[in-house]
Amino acid sequence: MFNYIIEIEGMRCSMCEAHINDVIRKAFKGKKVKSSHKLNVSTFISKDAIDKSLIKSEIEKTGYRVNNIIVEVI
Repeated sequence: MFNYIIEIEGMRCSMCEAHINDVIRKAFKGKKVKSSHKLNVSTFISKDAIDKSLIKSEIEKTGYRVNNIIVEVI
């Protein structure tokens, strides 16, 4: 299992959080997806390793900017 922590610039409200959560769930089948516009971070768990550039690309297609991605093996 992998825990992804994504630092995202541009989230301003709870609708932004929901938008990012939907992208993660659809593109990566993420579990326990959670976003915070106050902390500028989204997290999710995946059973599969996902290329960071793919995560960045999918999120940035929506107009937000990914500043960093941290992957933890859990």
